[in-house]
Amino acid sequence: MDIKEKRHRLPKEYYVGAISVAFTLCLEGKSKAFIKPEIVKIFTDILTFVVTTGGCIVPVYCFMPNHQHLIITGSTCNSDVWKAIVKYKQKTGFWMSVNEPEMKWQKDFYDHIIRTSENITTQVRYILDNPGKERISFILAGVSL
Repeated sequence: MDIKEKRHRLPKEYYVGAISVAFTLCLEGKSKAFIKPEIVKIFTDILTFVVTTGGCIVPVYCFMPNHQHLIITGSTCNSDVWKAIVKYKQKTGFWMSVNEPEMKWQKDFYDHIIRTSENITTQVRYILDNPGKERISFILAGVSL
């Protein structure tokens, strides 16, 4: 018997334009790779490149020891937040395979399209309120990284 995965995403066109999406990306297993500042720096640099070239901004992000929270916002009607997050996972995944082969992203990730200004405030607060002593790095800005 074939097991089919349940589709839990909206169609890709919902991720295009001047919209904001909250993401949570987790590492496989018990890896705590994001406690290393040099890895956080590399991932932040990759994120900066991806969002800048994709016409997006990241108003807030947070690295925890084994996962990352971020919001990506499209800055034009042609911005594609979905492509930006997929490109980020691909580029960081490649970096991990070359430099930290025991470190891998989980196959999927959580995403939530933010529909109202009240909702974006709630999402930003959630990211900023993550446990302080476990939080590795975060930024809050209204411009590109």
